[in-house]
Amino acid sequence: MKPSTFVFSAVAVAAFLILPSRFTHADESDKVFLAGASTSNITPPLGDSIVGNWEPIPATNVHDELHARCLVLDNGQDRLAFVICDNVGIPAEVFDAAKEQVLAATGMPASHVLMASTHTHSATSARGSSKTIRTKELNDYQKFVAHRISDGVRRAIANMEPARIGWGRTEEPSEVFNRRWHVNNVALLNNPLGGVDQVRMNPPRGHEALDRPAGPTDPEICFISVQSTDGRPIALLANYSLHYVGGVPNGDISADYFGYFANKIEKKLNASEQTPPFVGILSNGTSGDINNNNYADKNPKKYKSYEKMAEVAEKVASRVAEAHNDLTFHDWVPLAAASTNLPLKVRQPTPEMLEHLKPYMEAKDTKSDGPRKKEQIYAGRIANILESPKQIEVPLQAFRIGDLGISAIPFEAFAEIGLELKDRSPTGETFTIELANGSFGYLPTPYQHRLGGYETWLGTNSVELKASDKIIASLLKLLEQPTTKN
Repeated sequence: MKPSTFVFSAVAVAAFLILPSRFTHADESDKVFLAGASTSNITPPLGDSIVGNWEPIPATNVHDELHARCLVLDNGQDRLAFVICDNVGIPAEVFDAAKEQVLAATGMPASHVLMASTHTHSATSARGSSKTIRTKELNDYQKFVAHRISDGVRRAIANMEPARIGWGRTEEPSEVFNRRWHVNNVALLNNPLGGVDQVRMNPPRGHEALDRPAGPTDPEICFISVQSTDGRPIALLANYSLHYVGGVPNGDISADYFGYFANKIEKKLNASEQTPPFVGILSNGTSGDINNNNYADKNPKKYKSYEKMAEVAEKVASRVAEAHNDLTFHDWVPLAAASTNLPLKVRQPTPEMLEHLKPYMEAKDTKSDGPRKKEQIYAGRIANILESPKQIEVPLQAFRIGDLGISAIPFEAFAEIGLELKDRSPTGETFTIELANGSFGYLPTPYQHRLGGYETWLGTNSVELKASDKIIASLLKLLEQPTTKN
């Protein structure tokens, strides 16, 4: 059989990486589908800084361990790998280091390995000091994470066995709410860059000024399931467009509801205490503007620590387990992958922003022993952007599994971006994994940029206003790749 190749239309903004398969069988009749999974512990040492809030705090306790959860698929012609990591956001240079190690050890090209973060807010960060300036030398934790990721892929390959694969979808609408609201009180709309927004992120719950949410939600849960030829569960990879849940005591390290889901789906599929161990995985969909807080509710239920994330995970896992009962499994499916680096301009501060932040940027020490004003925080972020390159390249990626399409975006993407990709995708079913292959901040649409709000502030978002349009166009091209027919 000839190696599979992919043919794309020319795209002005980027050069596509097109690689022949390195995993081709010689006999057309010799079609065996393989799958393997593993987990690698990436829990950092206590004392490292937990990020996710305005100010970092040191980790003082490990509530539950953090992992890089790996799944490898091989149809004899192509091999794909997924690695979903319990981290708030891993930068491209760490993922690149891991991919280089995977390539050296296994021959798998970077285009065929999808690595992503879950965006748990109760993990120490593997990010550097900037989203737009690449780290030249990885620190100890970044090196550790890169090695554990590559180890996980190699171990998943070692666990590969003849398998069957199926994919499906279900919905859980009760836990997804758009966190950006139009409000009728200008006092709720001032921003630290000196402007006045039209919408407010995380407004006061039940406030009389609440008007309407500023965008849609996506309640869909998509999932891939692989099992041995005799029906033993190997792994399940799900995707849900919900931000982290939280409810974690200060100083605790936790994988959030993503980790709870992994444990719950294992039990629901009766996959405990088996060898090799079953691996449950939940990836983050397009949830940059979505959380599970109903801001219209004036009297929300109060939860104990970890109670809410366990509840969310139980709901998601239950919906998946129910849909799993009706899943059709395939003995062999075509696989394909492609990637590109898309150039994007880095946004620059306006004269008005610089004038507003001038007192904070000129201060000798913008740090303090107590909480800093948001203006102090954004003065530091703007200073960082002024030192950044004027253009960066962001990695985009697409996988095909049969008629299922999976797109990968290295941002916290708004829900409407994922919905548009689903609507326009050339594949039968499509989902998007965010914070994949990098971590470049928030990705609003041009319309949402006009509304303002936290996710659009320069320093929270760092790339050109039309970036989402360019990313969608590039991903749709990647998803058009043909797959080898059965």
